[in-house]
Amino acid sequence: MAEAITENSTDARWKWFKNCLGALDETYIRVNVPEADKPQYRIRKNDIATNVLGVCSQDMQFTFIIPGWEGSAANSRVLRDAVSRRHGLKVPRGFYYLVDAGYPNGEGFLAPYRGQRYHLNDWRTSHQPTTPQEFFNMKHSSARNVIERCFGLLKRRWAILRSPSFYPVQTHNRIIVACVLLHNHITREMPIDPFRELPFTENYIQPAGDPIEYVDASDQWQTWWDAMANEMFNEWRASRNA
Repeated sequence: MAEAITENSTDARWKWFKNCLGALDETYIRVNVPEADKPQYRIRKNDIATNVLGVCSQDMQFTFIIPGWEGSAANSRVLRDAVSRRHGLKVPRGFYYLVDAGYPNGEGFLAPYRGQRYHLNDWRTSHQPTTPQEFFNMKHSSARNVIERCFGLLKRRWAILRSPSFYPVQTHNRIIVACVLLHNHITREMPIDPFRELPFTENYIQPAGDPIEYVDASDQWQTWWDAMANEMFNEWRASRNA
């Protein structure tokens, strides 16, 4: 598991998210399945694909992955399965991952505010955040983008993940895991990687604490979320006026 963001972090993308362990998202990888199974694996773009849940650290290494879910499976369902597995995704209490709005915003999984500007392209003009929610979403998007870059790098590196193979789906799922392991090995061992833009560190620790056993929203989490957004916004405004 990746090292959590510390109180004294100076990383411009991550310093706002103390105790964050990284980011989480899904990607679709096209697979070959029997004709009878195609409806379950069919996604909105009409491709036949498996829904792959991936978790990465801020230094672009995968720390957890589950391939094999049907493409039609809801992201929240896949996440709840990952958390409930005996050897699944363990998130110690007090720590969390950044997720997109398609996942539940509950303990251990911090989502953006819905109905507000979010994507990085929304902030590449002269527009500046005017509310705590907008500022939170801007910073959340900048940090969470690491998982999208991880998936993009993984697919650029391994052509077999960009098009369906003739292997059975179970074999293809093992290939996905193998590609992820090779990705992590290359990231650790190559200081200069032509496929990626950012440097990396190799500090990995297991945070202490009992793991979260379910994913659900709560009033306590909502209060902490709002307080965090307000604190971030006020700190940013103070720094601009200094």
